[in-house]
Amino acid sequence: MVKINIQYQDQFKKWKHYQTKHHEADAYRTAKSRASRTGLRHRLVNEEGQLLDLVEP
Repeated sequence: MVKINIQYQDQFKKWKHYQTKHHEADAYRTAKSRASRTGLRHRLVNEEGQLLDLVEP
């Protein structure tokens, strides 16, 4: 099973862990809705640390 980590970028440009999900489409929906609510960049990263997607607010 694939783990997808949702991370957000704080005001100091550091990436912080937000949540881990097992379904990529659900992870993207969560990151997209939270990015629009908070105004922060979010990214989806797999278990190996590879970037899957970057979500702008």
